[in-house]
Amino acid sequence: MTMEVTIYHNPDCGTSRNTLAMIRNAGIEPVVIEYLKNPPSREELVKMIADAGLTVREAVREKGTPYAELGLDNPDLTDDQLLSAMLKDPILINRPFVITPIGTRLARPSEVVLDILPDTHKGPFAKEDGEQVLDAHGKRLV
Repeated sequence: MTMEVTIYHNPDCGTSRNTLAMIRNAGIEPVVIEYLKNPPSREELVKMIADAGLTVREAVREKGTPYAELGLDNPDLTDDQLLSAMLKDPILINRPFVITPIGTRLARPSEVVLDILPDTHKGPFAKEDGEQVLDAHGKRLV
């Protein structure tokens, strides 16, 4: 299958690893961007968030980040201020974002990526924790 797919990936994140594995299970080798090393530009980040149908606040990662210490829970912060924080410290960008010609998603949970992939999965797929996502015929279970 030739489809251009890009994943903003963190190899230390189980959800990101599961999402990448599901993309590959569909027979697609995506462009993998380790966003902590190569963060998106402001324009790319704004477009990903908008294309995924999210607000900027919904795209900010809280867990395992300096979110609270930076006061990012302040509801008075503007989108521009949140974006600046995310670009200054990319760990604040929630992950993984996946971009395909079908759409853009924040793949949380990881099986959300199936919404924007072709139905070309090769057999069953289970996440790292053992949860079965695709059956023996590559059909979605969850």
